Amino acid sequence: MPIPMKKITLLCVGLSLCFTSWGQKIKVHESRESIGGGSNNALVVTIYGADENDVEKEWKSMMKDYGAKVSNQKGEMFANNAVIKDMGPKTMDIYTRFTEKKGEIEMVVGFDLGGAYMSSSMHADKYKIAEKILHDFAVKMTTEALNDQIKTQQKALSKLQDQEKDLEKDQKNQNSDIADYQNRIKKAQDAIEKDKDAQGKKQTEISNQQQVVDDLTKKSKAVE
Repeated sequence: MPIPMKKITLLCVGLSLCFTSWGQKIKVHESRESIGGGSNNALVVTIYGADENDVEKEWKSMMKDYGAKVSNQKGEMFANNAVIKDMGPKTMDIYTRFTEKKGEIEMVVGFDLGGAYMSSSMHADKYKIAEKILHDFAVKMTTEALNDQIKTQQKALSKLQDQEKDLEKDQKNQNSDIADYQNRIKKAQDAIEKDKDAQGKKQTEISNQQQVVDDLTKKSKAVE
């Protein structure tokens, strides 16, 4: 069954709004946040369109790649004794909070370097590395979410295109039927005209034959 035009329009509007919100640059910013059991410096980034469970699972896997033992504490993901080689051999604790709202996931990440939380002013080199890690992660998750949406919408597009082909095929068949009907009508009309001519001739023959019969009948009655 063809998809109603109203639904197609709503689908296009929804996609337009979705792509508009996603079509922005991923930015990581620094903020004072309630994380790691207190008010501490943290890095914040927003991921668009992704599922929170997928984001948490991927981040947890990354923390384990850093050699951390991962657990959940009071609504936060706690990565204990992580080692990010680009920052040096020392271990650190990483606290992460995920907040989902209207298709966006805000990630707040605090890096406890051991007595002090990472900040751009005190740990510039390490901060740049952490900033890139969060940026690349957010880009990856947002891109994957968008690609999933593209696949879903491509299927919807293919379905619409198949339905259009079916409609074109139906129209072609109907036009063919119309042409066939018109041809049959023309033949029938020609046959009717021929029948009318034949009928007229036949009526003349009948009239003539009737006259023959009438004449013979008169002759028969006249015999004495």
